[in-house]
Amino acid sequence: MSGQRSRKKTGRTPTDAARRIRELQEEIRHHDYLYYVLARPEISDAAYDRLFEELRELEAAHPALVTPDSPTQRVAGEPRQGFSTLRHAAPMLSLEATREEKAVRSFLERLPRGTRLLLQPKLDGASLELVYEDGALERAVTRGDGRRGEDVTANARTIDSIPLRLREADRPAPAMLAVRGEVLMRESAFEALNRRLMERGAEGFANARNAAAGSLRQLDARITAERPLEFVAYEILAVRGASFDTDSDALAALRSWGLRVPEPVVAATSVQEVIDYHARLADERERLDYAIDGIVLKVDDLRLREDLGATSRHPRWALAYKFAPRHEVTRVRSIVVQVGRTGVLTPVALLDPVEVGGVTIARATLHNREEIRRRDIRPGDLVRIHRAGDVIPEIEERIPEPGRRRHAAFRMPDHCPACGTPVEERGPLTYCPNALGCPAQLVARLVHFGSRDALDIRGLGTETATALVERGLVRELADLFRLSPSDLRTLPHFGERSAESLYRSIQAAKEVELRRFIEALGIPGVGSTAARALAEHFGSLDELLDADERGLLDVPGVGPALARDLARFLSEPRHRRAIERLIEAGVRVIAPRRRKSRSLEGKTFVFTGELDAFTRAEAEALVEDRGGRATSSVSGRTDFLVAGRDPGRKLDDARRRGVRVLREGEFLSLVGRRAGGRQG
Repeated sequence: MSGQRSRKKTGRTPTDAARRIRELQEEIRHHDYLYYVLARPEISDAAYDRLFEELRELEAAHPALVTPDSPTQRVAGEPRQGFSTLRHAAPMLSLEATREEKAVRSFLERLPRGTRLLLQPKLDGASLELVYEDGALERAVTRGDGRRGEDVTANARTIDSIPLRLREADRPAPAMLAVRGEVLMRESAFEALNRRLMERGAEGFANARNAAAGSLRQLDARITAERPLEFVAYEILAVRGASFDTDSDALAALRSWGLRVPEPVVAATSVQEVIDYHARLADERERLDYAIDGIVLKVDDLRLREDLGATSRHPRWALAYKFAPRHEVTRVRSIVVQVGRTGVLTPVALLDPVEVGGVTIARATLHNREEIRRRDIRPGDLVRIHRAGDVIPEIEERIPEPGRRRHAAFRMPDHCPACGTPVEERGPLTYCPNALGCPAQLVARLVHFGSRDALDIRGLGTETATALVERGLVRELADLFRLSPSDLRTLPHFGERSAESLYRSIQAAKEVELRRFIEALGIPGVGSTAARALAEHFGSLDELLDADERGLLDVPGVGPALARDLARFLSEPRHRRAIERLIEAGVRVIAPRRRKSRSLEGKTFVFTGELDAFTRAEAEALVEDRGGRATSSVSGRTDFLVAGRDPGRKLDDARRRGVRVLREGEFLSLVGRRAGGRQG
């Protein structure tokens, strides 16, 4: 009977289904290899998704045929209480490190003359051991103390570049394989993650390495699955069922089995070749999208490695040649507190200006209340600073000065330094809760309020918003709609024409769709997708304002944390008054537009370059009106990239990923519009 039900649902017998499932699994693994290892996709994301969906449907109809290494099993389960500890297949030793050329010369002098070395980038991520049994991923363990580490297998399974089953197209998988590598987060992905965290009112990571390590060690693997992590393998720790003479052979095998390996890897036999490679990568690191902090020299001959052996801490056949440090010593002159758009109070050290890595640094973040207390940084202290991730100035440590009297310990203020509102403490962060009335938050909120995805007030940039607040013309958001052309003519660089243009743009924004109004409020955690979902669910501003936490949970895509934060924001009396005053100032919030069709249901679009027929916001609205989704960056889920005039790097990303590229005319045809804006 069950076999009849399966045949009826999928049109296949269990035997046929088993064969097709194996075919789909192999085909999907092949395309994963092309995408993640070779960066040469052969099919579009849409075609890949169709293969994946067919596999998912077959496995749903025949659950007995689902295997743990199936591509569909790259899923995250429920949160765990803690990590268990596992022993590594072989010790994960650290490398001896140096920044001195003479140490590199000494290393080569200890080796037989003419020894072939492999040189590769020293990746700055989180070390991880993967163990495969009969080709299937068995466990993933953090480095820990080098002998034992934490079992993060559930989290590792969510990382797309970690194969759940080794590829065997070129050579069979060994009976057992233990691989060492680094979990990385690209700098661009790290910056995007930090922006999302800060928008939700959470603390961001100091650098990409910390973000990768923190994401890998989440007790809730669903959080890891959301983070843009990548894995690069660089060493075979142990193997049964395969043998290699050189590390070059081993890296080639890892690559053929579906694992990414470091690039570029070059061979060298002389000190000068090592120095030249080191200098080249030191220069290129500024342009890389991932963090490296030096190069690694490794003996290529594996038999010679055995002869050289290891100390209790370091192998004698490898050396880390690190780049020059990017830190300097300076003095803290004072500590001030900045208030960001989301209300987070951040202590910032004002420093004696000093050059670090070619950039003059005069201020450095101290992160939050708990961090400044833990590190005990005070005005007048001598400190060592560095550029975290080569970008963000950060205090590395305080340098003790025996006999010098220190200032009193710094304390975060009890009231917001900008508006005097009593602050709130949430975990290590300190907040000003006066989101829509605090002048320090007001400039950034004005810019966000008038941004393209919100009220789309052209001409309301940072410089103009700052001038409006500093001159007392805008003390709250509602004041924006009470401005006259004569008020605007008093602003720097504003003449009669520019003042009239901004005035008309402000007046036009008085009638605003509910989705845009919700986004304009700048509620932490609410971006364009959540704003649309809220608008479509409630239909009016009054209904949204009347909703409690339980009602907010009914909105698709709104989880418990966001529902709680939304309810807190919307029930705050200061926020309610600010919204009421916007309505009193003439703002009219209209019901969501009804979607014209579902023709683009499930399709994701990205736009790049300038469009002739309409603005970017209007183009994105066309997509959303037809059931599609518009995002800001190209990813594995992008179906179409629409390229206008002067397209940016997104076009290269789309071509590399095999995403279909549409010119503006093709996009117009797809959405049923003609040039000039007439409805098709």
